[in-house]
Amino acid sequence: MTLPPGRPTRAATLRGMAWMAAAGFQFCLLNTIARGLAMELDPFQTQFLRYFAGLLVLVPFMLRTGLTAWLPHDLKGQGWRGAIHTAGLLLWFWALPHVPLADMTAIGFTGPIFIMAGAVIFLGEPMVRARWVAAGIGFLGVLVIVAPKFTGTGSGFWSLVMLSSAPLFAASFLITKALTRRDRPEVIVAWQALTVAAFTLPFAIPGWTWPSATQLGWFLMTGLLGSAGHWCLTEAFRIADISATQPIKFVDMIWASTLGWIVFSEIPSAWTFAGAAVIFTATTWIARREARAR
Repeated sequence: MTLPPGRPTRAATLRGMAWMAAAGFQFCLLNTIARGLAMELDPFQTQFLRYFAGLLVLVPFMLRTGLTAWLPHDLKGQGWRGAIHTAGLLLWFWALPHVPLADMTAIGFTGPIFIMAGAVIFLGEPMVRARWVAAGIGFLGVLVIVAPKFTGTGSGFWSLVMLSSAPLFAASFLITKALTRRDRPEVIVAWQALTVAAFTLPFAIPGWTWPSATQLGWFLMTGLLGSAGHWCLTEAFRIADISATQPIKFVDMIWASTLGWIVFSEIPSAWTFAGAAVIFTATTWIARREARAR
């Protein structure tokens, strides 16, 4: 009989949170580039090329170590993970051109609630009250940012479309946590890129237009950022409880607001700053608590 894995140490939890913070920064850069590309090309084509580029940047590593080193132990799990992640991405990329970067990131913060609940129910992780309190406070900060959007005209619909992708991403991340028990992070990242590109291609073909050389260069950058970001994400899931890594994601709000202002001239509202302050408070508190609890 296989014994369940032991609970990660506090040091491992802090390392997991650091890896999650690194992943979040890279994903904010990626989302900035992807949003600009989705405004110029079909969103589903943008989704396909982003993950195809992610696979391309891994090819040199595959050739150096040999393809057999990249074969997963759980092929069925990799397939399910790719299918579920693709479903979430189709909703997310569909709404991508219509949702400001800061709001997009804030909506994505609903994911930790689904992830933490699923980690307790399906993975048997301990229900640590402080983590739930931090996530709940952070979620209130998200509501402060997002709620005014639903009182306006058109942006509320696209916010709902993007919001509906959160449970699917949560399910994908839970499968990722399970896969880390059998496969290396780089293998999981490679198979995500492969499966998402394959499942997305039928949706990309109808609206396909050939990208320019500049656009192709940006897609290669998204491939680098995406592969590096997902590696950091998978490493965080490998060494720490998945629920412990979630509150630190709320720091992404600061990065997204800054990038949205610099690149798209999107000035965050007072509600955005107020919500970000609540989120930052919750994130700082849980990080300090995890550091002291030894």
